[in-house]
Amino acid sequence: MAYSYMSDAWQARTPEFRDWLRRSAISWRREPVIKRVPRPTNLPTARRLGYKAKPGIVVVRVRLRRGGARKPRPVSGRRQKAMGSSKFTRSISLRAVAENRAARRFPNLKIRNSYHLFSDGVSHWFEVILSDPERPGLE
Repeated sequence: MAYSYMSDAWQARTPEFRDWLRRSAISWRREPVIKRVPRPTNLPTARRLGYKAKPGIVVVRVRLRRGGARKPRPVSGRRQKAMGSSKFTRSISLRAVAENRAARRFPNLKIRNSYHLFSDGVSHWFEVILSDPERPGLE
């Protein structure tokens, strides 16, 4: 019953809820890019994607900058007229980028799932659910 109310709040996005998210994002901006959080921000979605409040399951919030991908400018050889460094499209999604960064930060944990949390004019935030493969009872 409580989870249906929580998921309704995330889907309805009332003005009070949007204001709370905006204030939360202000504090998230001052945090590290990859930060382990004690519990998921969006609990119904996290539980739907495999989160359980038990040892061995970790939630990480990852911040990504907005905008198109940037390709390094060519440094050696002939400089072509159109260097191909702007309007460059990523081959993987931002969610996959967030998962890869979390996996690189926590090499002993396995990615379970992830979900989009919030976006503002500068950043995207994703929460990644990781699990410890060595811990018994977690598949």
